[in-house]
Amino acid sequence: MDSQRTILVIALLVLSFFMFQQWQNKGGNTPGIDRSSAPTEQASNGQSDVPSDVPALDGDIPVAGGNDSVPAADTTAVLGDTITVETDVLRVKLSLRGGDLIQAELLQHAETLGEPARYTILYQRPGHLHIAQSGLIGPDGIDNAETRPLFSADQTRFEMTGDTLEVPLYYVKEDGSEVIKRYTFTRGDYAVKVAFDVTNRSDAPKTVNFYGQLKQTMVDGGRSSMFMPTYRGAAYSSDSNRYKKYSFSDIQDRNFSTNTPAGWVAMLEHYFVTAWVPDQESTNRLYTNRNALGEGMIGFIGPAHTIAPGQNIVLESALYMGPKDQARLRELAQHLNLTVDYGFLWWLAQPIYWLLSLLQSVVINWGLAIILVTIIVKTLLYPLTKAQYVSMAKMRKIAPKMKEMRERFGDDRQKLSQAMMKMYQEEKVNPLGGCLPMLLQLPIFLALYWVLLESPEIRHADFVFWINDLSSRDPFFILPLLMGASMFLMQRLQPTPVTDPMQAKILQYMPVMFTVFFLFFPAGLVLYWLVSNLISIAQMTYIYRQIDKKEAASGKRR
Repeated sequence: MDSQRTILVIALLVLSFFMFQQWQNKGGNTPGIDRSSAPTEQASNGQSDVPSDVPALDGDIPVAGGNDSVPAADTTAVLGDTITVETDVLRVKLSLRGGDLIQAELLQHAETLGEPARYTILYQRPGHLHIAQSGLIGPDGIDNAETRPLFSADQTRFEMTGDTLEVPLYYVKEDGSEVIKRYTFTRGDYAVKVAFDVTNRSDAPKTVNFYGQLKQTMVDGGRSSMFMPTYRGAAYSSDSNRYKKYSFSDIQDRNFSTNTPAGWVAMLEHYFVTAWVPDQESTNRLYTNRNALGEGMIGFIGPAHTIAPGQNIVLESALYMGPKDQARLRELAQHLNLTVDYGFLWWLAQPIYWLLSLLQSVVINWGLAIILVTIIVKTLLYPLTKAQYVSMAKMRKIAPKMKEMRERFGDDRQKLSQAMMKMYQEEKVNPLGGCLPMLLQLPIFLALYWVLLESPEIRHADFVFWINDLSSRDPFFILPLLMGASMFLMQRLQPTPVTDPMQAKILQYMPVMFTVFFLFFPAGLVLYWLVSNLISIAQMTYIYRQIDKKEAASGKRR
């Protein structure tokens, strides 16, 4: 198989891959979801520390006991019933009704490149919301489907001045029992500790469960295309599934509820994630829910805790809301870093990401880091590249004989095939020698594609001149045009006769087809392919010259 035919095959493979990937994101078979084995509502794995009568998933808030349908709670905050908290990386709003987190701005991430607005990961707008709720349910919980507690606070604005910032919200029950809902923020961290400090002032024991859930309007608000597919929806981790996506369409079809040691639940979007991480030493119940307003929920319910009269207990969980920082997510919970979804080539993408990050820390430029990664990859693959071009040179040498055979045998495919195989053996030529090395490079290309697509560090990353966002397409299409020109030059350096006029026509326009194909790719990926082509041209020129010198020397000896 000659190199130009190989390019055609690779183009078809890549196009098929992107079409299949887009179908998965848009269709019912969401990546990571096995519908046949999806846990059913109220499923239980036999763990006893999360009572089976706790999570009746009706309305917005899990209800303690029973399966009767109840109305959805009105969680909208009354005007003025909010407080603002600002750290070095977050600006959030807390609703005193329920103590929910109803808005979160990421101060170090722009909503749009060049604009002053910060990226808002949590929000509550008319007809569209994404909020993080938490509370106490169970026989003596303060949260239920009909009402939420109204907390009080010492001030309406909190601002970080040290390394940590505590924001306490207070609530006192009719029997005198006290509940302090405490948010603890840490400098430079997108993870917030959420704790309930409960003191039982009554004469009877109190039993409560900590619950946390993420609620979002089930409308795909993200931009997605065949070449830039993005997932917006829920995901979770359990003992049986280390990482599972559970899309909005899955939530609309049916809920799930399952017990698991540790675990976590999350809402994903491009480059960012919001996740509840419950106590990792407990068995928790994970669930999904939905309401009539078109809002979907994914959450957890912790084990029941009984508080004796006069006693105090503190229940804690973590809430992460920020970029998909793999190192920090890995620290918070096992498998939480898998929300940076590199697809089936994760085993190759993760080392590439590690190498890319290491190089960036040295050169302080993601574009230069991509160039260095390309050089390293091409250097490591040089033995394969050399074998590829040597095979091409041999195929080019026997091309006149191949043409003669085709003319001699005409339509007799069997005799033609036998004669060509005999010639390959005599000339010591491997017809696949030029194909396999190129196919082996395809997984690297796809893995790097996922790295550039999923890694938040590359979002809005500047390179040089007009390239100010390596995660987006080249605004002036200069890189794709240069890439197409490099492909054309590669074709000129390795001409291979093609007897089929139709195939010759297709191969002639292959650089044009690839250029159009790459117009929509992230600039960082096009940069990788362009530099790879330039290195290939240099390697090809060097290898062909060495072959010519060797043949010339051999001719002189004869």
